[in-house]
Amino acid sequence: MIGRLNHVAIAVPDLARATARYRDQLGARVGEPQALPEHGVTVVFVDTGNSKVELLEPLGEASPITAFLEKNPAGGMHHICFEVDDIEASARRLVETGARILGDGTPRIGAHGNPVLFLHPKDFDGTLIELEEVPA
Repeated sequence: MIGRLNHVAIAVPDLARATARYRDQLGARVGEPQALPEHGVTVVFVDTGNSKVELLEPLGEASPITAFLEKNPAGGMHHICFEVDDIEASARRLVETGARILGDGTPRIGAHGNPVLFLHPKDFDGTLIELEEVPA
């Protein structure tokens, strides 16, 4: 069901500082900050050639990243994202096998303009997993 690793997301307390570290110290190609109000985050994607690192900063007080950073003030890995061919079929299969989809279970449009879902970390060994439908 899952395909390629799309990205690893890291929650950061200061997006500009984190972006500069990846660009200046690691020599990475970094994108421009992208505000995603419907997800409560501002993101920057770091291109690693075969995948991406997504740097996340809270956007607004209701951001789901805020609570994560309260527990982890220096930041840290927030989730991993896998590509799927058909997010609706993937969601049905996951629910049938006992996995929990966060929110109301309806895919939302993510940072790449594709439908995404998040799976409960308690169902996947403590790791928050995002699924992103990527056209073949």
